[in-house]
Amino acid sequence: MKMMRLFSLFGGLLLPASIHAQDNIASLVPQVAQIIVTGHGEVKVSPDRATIQIAVQTRATTASEAAAQNATKQQAVLSALRALGLTNDQLSTVNYQVYPEQRYEQGKDPVISGYNVTNTIVADIRRLDQVGKVIDATLSHGANLISSLQFYSSNTQGARRTAIGSAIEMAHADAEAAAHAAGGTLGSLLELNVMAVNPPRPQPLMMARAAGVAQADTPINPGDETLGVDVVTRWRFLPSR
Repeated sequence: MKMMRLFSLFGGLLLPASIHAQDNIASLVPQVAQIIVTGHGEVKVSPDRATIQIAVQTRATTASEAAAQNATKQQAVLSALRALGLTNDQLSTVNYQVYPEQRYEQGKDPVISGYNVTNTIVADIRRLDQVGKVIDATLSHGANLISSLQFYSSNTQGARRTAIGSAIEMAHADAEAAAHAAGGTLGSLLELNVMAVNPPRPQPLMMARAAGVAQADTPINPGDETLGVDVVTRWRFLPSR
């Protein structure tokens, strides 16, 4: 029991000394002068795909009748899309609504005058030369609302690496300029962090095309997208002696 007390006391005496020794060692380590800069790189990317929302809206006196009419027209729309080569994995339903249409008269309760049904699908188009054909074909087969046309690039890995290189070059040039302005030279790279890539946002082309206004060979021009990358670098600074 006495030995245990002795070790406890001895350990308690050593602990502050150990911490004090560590503080002394840390104070002896030479501090390295550093320069921290960020860099940004951008690359233009040409989109090669598109998504578009295609809706069929129907109205009838009863909900079941409106739904039946809608189903018939939507089946025709889907058949037209498959005839263009789109597969089931490129077509997905994103919205289906049934809602009453009410008539209001002063002093009376609202009266349901009919029902509206909306069935919306999204088509993932993998060939841009098909976008105009998809719009025209669906409108001619019963669709009466086209919206949210967006272009995107399916492969951005090469562009991402190019943007990273540009961002590092910018950071290196800025670090060298800062070192010379501070009266020294730039040393070796100590740390490099590549931040989250800013992918090109899908380019929306807002459309609200109703049945009966479609034109043959609808012209589509997707344009280019911008992919951006940010880096954070830390460099050794060598002051002049």
